[in-house]
Amino acid sequence: MRYPEFFDAIPRISLRDPLADFLGAVGDGLIDYGYVDAVKLAGHSCPTVASAYWMTRQALTALYGAELPERGAIRVDFRADRLAGVTGVIANVVTMLTGATQDTGFKGLAGRFDRRDLLFFDADVPLEIRFTRTDTGDKVDVAADLRKVAGDPDIPFLMAQCLSGKASAEETRRFGAAWQSRVRRILLDHGEDPEVFLVRRAG
Repeated sequence: MRYPEFFDAIPRISLRDPLADFLGAVGDGLIDYGYVDAVKLAGHSCPTVASAYWMTRQALTALYGAELPERGAIRVDFRADRLAGVTGVIANVVTMLTGATQDTGFKGLAGRFDRRDLLFFDADVPLEIRFTRTDTGDKVDVAADLRKVAGDPDIPFLMAQCLSGKASAEETRRFGAAWQSRVRRILLDHGEDPEVFLVRRAG
């Protein structure tokens, strides 16, 4: 699989999944995700997929510190409706990383490892998403303001050319490069920028 080199420079997310350990699927239940895994899930790389991956990473870091986050023990509340805008795309990435689902996830074994009823929408939370540890109740709210990272001004024209079938091979290449350049800047240049990614502990 060929993809932009900067994908490998994006910090990864490591978790422990007790269900994967119990069923012998992954040694010690240790699972490591990279941005490329989010890209594979979504089928593309864009600012939305990038923000979903990074907001989740920032939230888990804030909640667990030096501890390994526990996959399947994290509740996620979205302020928006599941069909609003790109909420569904973000939720798919969050589900992959945290294991949280509404009612379609694993039902558990003898009352353990249930992944259902951990994902909610239309929630009364102040920012875009709230992540909650189910073991301690600690909460963190996160949001992304991607308007702070402007794209190449040629992107609208190049996208229109590509979508209309009028783009030359060079214009098609330029569009893809410019699109991924913004993704790179969001994650690598602004990943710790509080004006782009807001992380706030909840009371």
